[in-house]
Amino acid sequence: MTTFAPTRRAVLAAGLAVPFVASPVRAVQTEDGRFHEPWFVETFLDLAEDVAEATAAGRRYAVVWEQRGCPFCRDMHTVHFADPAITDYVRSNFDVLQLDLHGAREVTDFDGTKLTEKAFAARYGIRLTPTVQFFPESAEGLAGKAPTAREVARMPGLLPPRDFLAIFHYVREKAYERMSFPDFARTQAG
Repeated sequence: MTTFAPTRRAVLAAGLAVPFVASPVRAVQTEDGRFHEPWFVETFLDLAEDVAEATAAGRRYAVVWEQRGCPFCRDMHTVHFADPAITDYVRSNFDVLQLDLHGAREVTDFDGTKLTEKAFAARYGIRLTPTVQFFPESAEGLAGKAPTAREVARMPGLLPPRDFLAIFHYVREKAYERMSFPDFARTQAG
């Protein structure tokens, strides 16, 4: 007696397969010990262009600052971004650019000034990691503002996962136009 063991292709062709559920894309640890999410954007580091591209794609723009050896940065990747609810929301709604607090890559600010990552961080008062800067949907008018006034929100340091996700909702929903983040977070807790 011969037994029939259907192949995966035969099962798919017959429509009998269970829908495929993608596993989350995981962070990659780089040679210098930092982590990088494969879905973070790779750009020419021109912030005005980056904001325009994110907005054209229907997403918001955020810059995440990290540094080598940062245990909180590691936790952001291995705990927060390991949660599919967080990763799926951020990945679907934001273009996230990763910068190095001590880095040497050249970044073009909204006013056209070209600075190393390290000088750019100093210009914006970034002192600890991770820090996430959130910018408006348009770069129009940002060149004339002081650097920190260009942001719509900032997450200095790592928040607990629930609040971490909440700040991304806060920016996506433009709640910063009507309330502070702590007030918004309280409305999300209930």
